[in-house]
Amino acid sequence: MTAMTSHERFSRMYRHQDADRVPVLDSPWHETIERWVREGMTTPDYIEYFDLDKTAYISTDNSPRLPVRVVEETDDYVIKTTPWGATRRNFKHATTTPENLSYEVNTPDAWAKIRDRMQPSDDRIPWDRLRRDYKKWREEGYWITGGLWFGFDITHSGMVGTETLLMAMYEEPEWVTDMFERELDLSLKLLERVWDAGYTFDELHWYDDMGYKNTQFFSLQMYRELLKPYHQRAIDWGHAHGCVVRLHSCGNIMPLVPELVSMGLDGLNPLEVKAGMKPEQLKKEFGDRLLFHGGFNVVEWDKPEIILPEIERLVPILKENGGYIFASDHSIPPHVSFRDFSDIIAAVKRVGSYGGKRE
Repeated sequence: MTAMTSHERFSRMYRHQDADRVPVLDSPWHETIERWVREGMTTPDYIEYFDLDKTAYISTDNSPRLPVRVVEETDDYVIKTTPWGATRRNFKHATTTPENLSYEVNTPDAWAKIRDRMQPSDDRIPWDRLRRDYKKWREEGYWITGGLWFGFDITHSGMVGTETLLMAMYEEPEWVTDMFERELDLSLKLLERVWDAGYTFDELHWYDDMGYKNTQFFSLQMYRELLKPYHQRAIDWGHAHGCVVRLHSCGNIMPLVPELVSMGLDGLNPLEVKAGMKPEQLKKEFGDRLLFHGGFNVVEWDKPEIILPEIERLVPILKENGGYIFASDHSIPPHVSFRDFSDIIAAVKRVGSYGGKRE
């Protein structure tokens, strides 16, 4: 089969059709790329080096734009405030989950004081990047994604804190839904401006981690009452603009998948196996309606005796009738060597090939 562009490849996967091979879309950590370069990768552009899929992501700023200031800085870390009102420690020499130390927006009254800061304006959109790169993206067959930023994950981890938000979902649901509404409304208004300016995209995507190991942060009923209406609105907006819609949700969200399918979601990532997600079962139950992206336990990516046979076994199942994008079940940390990743990509390209003739 003649080699396809990434745009052709992703499009066919979403239409549940064969392509030349399954697409590959994953995210190595910065330290991981540095390791690969030390070990023989001749460019830090791992996508170019391994001939992986070309993608572009259009994101906008829908934060309340609270003042950012450095609270403390040492040789090892910096503590600073964020535009969302968190005080966060980031380590300088390691890619880790930031340590959130405190939150400014921790009550309904605190939220009321800052919510009106979230207004659409052109300086929230990366116009210079779009003017510089968009034509190339289209000419070279990139798969282009428009990104939203709203929901449970961003609210608890970035603005109010996990315990505060979970308690509020039970005790003060009106506050919670007002935050979800404001975040989504501004995010959609900004993407609408991008779209109207002629910078269209192929896919709508957002991050909303709703689970952790073995279970979800909240019940199915609470999801239906508080968060589902906003997910539905995002899906409907994407479909109205001719986009497919993909959700990233870490953790075990198996009980939520039927809800997502019934809402018309087109793609789900990352299928976190180490948290309890079951890619093979999901493919069997929903593979005719839902594209799956991920599903390979990254903890095992430095163990070729485990991960390579699993790729040989599972990729042919997941790629059947299209509907699959290869990736780890989260992102690629630096315990994965250049040799490990090289062998993984070689195996994926071989067993992920569809062969045959291009239609």
